[in-house]
Amino acid sequence: MRRAAVHAALGDPGRLAIVDALVLGEASPSELQRLLDMPSNLLAHHVGVLERAGVVGRHRSEGDRRRSYLRLTPGSLEALRPKAVREAVRIVFVCTENSARSQLAAAIWAGTAPVRATSAGTHPAQAVHPGAVAAAARHRLPLTPATPRHVNDVLRTDDVVITVCDAAHEELGAGPERLHWSIPDPARHGDDAAFDRAVAELTDRIGRLAPVIRPIDPSTS
Repeated sequence: MRRAAVHAALGDPGRLAIVDALVLGEASPSELQRLLDMPSNLLAHHVGVLERAGVVGRHRSEGDRRRSYLRLTPGSLEALRPKAVREAVRIVFVCTENSARSQLAAAIWAGTAPVRATSAGTHPAQAVHPGAVAAAARHRLPLTPATPRHVNDVLRTDDVVITVCDAAHEELGAGPERLHWSIPDPARHGDDAAFDRAVAELTDRIGRLAPVIRPIDPSTS
């Protein structure tokens, strides 16, 4: 029954477009509406079908606490992989303080794809969170603690930006060369389990994205 429900939910071009848009990251309903140029009532109908089939879920923003984000339910579409190759000179992971999630993401990314990655924050902290340093050591990630940096000091026009927290996404806004991943802030809990969950989710997301990222020469971009 579960398999049949998923196949039925995907049996519409509009719903397939929504799923394709969510493969690499989350989006709010209004962002999806703009991206797909789909009437709001039709989008709501398709999202409802996907939610009832367990393909798509939604959660409240950790940033402004008002908007909601749609995401593919983990494990619901194991065989689904992105079709389009994205070109990038550099990946920049961004969170609010550049002290945990973005630092861990850049460390996980290292060695997974032939594209460089770095990290930044919209409101940088004084130092990398010790919980992130400890998590990196537990998972053998090449994280070398460095002073968190502001996005204005890091971003270039040819960067592909991946926000890994809702607040940073809402501050920077959506864009054609940006992806958003709603990763819960492990520092809010502060325990090892919270940081390990962040590492696991970032590892899963990066595992999906890295194979479809192709490097380009910055001199030609």
